Amino acid sequence: MNAEDPGRIVLLTASHRVAPGLLSWPAWQALHAADRVLCAEPDHPQLPYLREAGVTVEHSVSTAQELVDGCAGGRTVVVLAGGEGDRPLTDGLARLAGSGRVRMPDLELLPGSYDLPGARLLDLVQVMDRIRLECPWTSQKTHKGLAKYAIEEAYELVEAIEDGDRDELREELGDVLLQVVFHARIAEEGRPEDGAEPFSVDDVAAALVEKLIHRHPHVFGDESAETPEDVHAHWLRTKAIEKQRDSVTDGVPLGQPGLALAAKLAGRVRTAGLDVPLPTGDGIGYELLALAVRAEQDGIDPEAALRAAGRAYRDAIRTAEGNA
Repeated sequence: MNAEDPGRIVLLTASHRVAPGLLSWPAWQALHAADRVLCAEPDHPQLPYLREAGVTVEHSVSTAQELVDGCAGGRTVVVLAGGEGDRPLTDGLARLAGSGRVRMPDLELLPGSYDLPGARLLDLVQVMDRIRLECPWTSQKTHKGLAKYAIEEAYELVEAIEDGDRDELREELGDVLLQVVFHARIAEEGRPEDGAEPFSVDDVAAALVEKLIHRHPHVFGDESAETPEDVHAHWLRTKAIEKQRDSVTDGVPLGQPGLALAAKLAGRVRTAGLDVPLPTGDGIGYELLALAVRAEQDGIDPEAALRAAGRAYRDAIRTAEGNA
């Protein structure tokens, strides 16, 4: 070794969202070639796998100066960083480098593994699990007790979309996702009042993946679809086979807003090619029904159209109040 060579420090990071031991080839090369491998956390999840691979790891809480001194003479030291990094060490190295008084070793940040798309969903599941166990409010909630929040969050998401507010859209998507994860966490417990058969968020995701693949034969199979209309036809055919419904109205939730309900029924009738005359009667309900059906035939969402008109009415009210 060259006594003048200040050596090399490798800060090795690994995502806690990737199974421990699944490190990149450059990471394994650096670990095997290092003169020393240090780790400040005695229970770091990578340690059993490094030992199995024949890598000796020293438990050491080194200061920046100690680490620099340990590299003198051209030695390479790999520091296995914790899940949250090692801020005191990196700050200390930055101060030494900035002082100009120390000949610094080469510094390299080597990611040993990377998050895959969707990896933060693992964090969400973990956080939800802890909240369910430790929060007095969350731990008592049931599917029925949460039902109203799913509706509220869905409406707030729609409002964010109509407002065109990207920050609000991101937040409201998170709130809707929370409802899915929350209900799945409750279902995992298999309480008698929720039904005897438990299931987890993984079961929810697996069923959804299977459904999406099955309903997109033009993507995952041998079918072809050149237009959105072709895709919609594929979707309807596969749904009909899956559901084996007795009526085109099966699966239409009657608890949805009235205009949306009327439009949904009209869409089912139109798609099925049925000739169903509108019911007649006294009162504004039948008039609204006719308007909703006409809107659906014209490709207009009557619920969205009424909300837009309602917003205009709200703005007019605020203007009249002097709050424009």
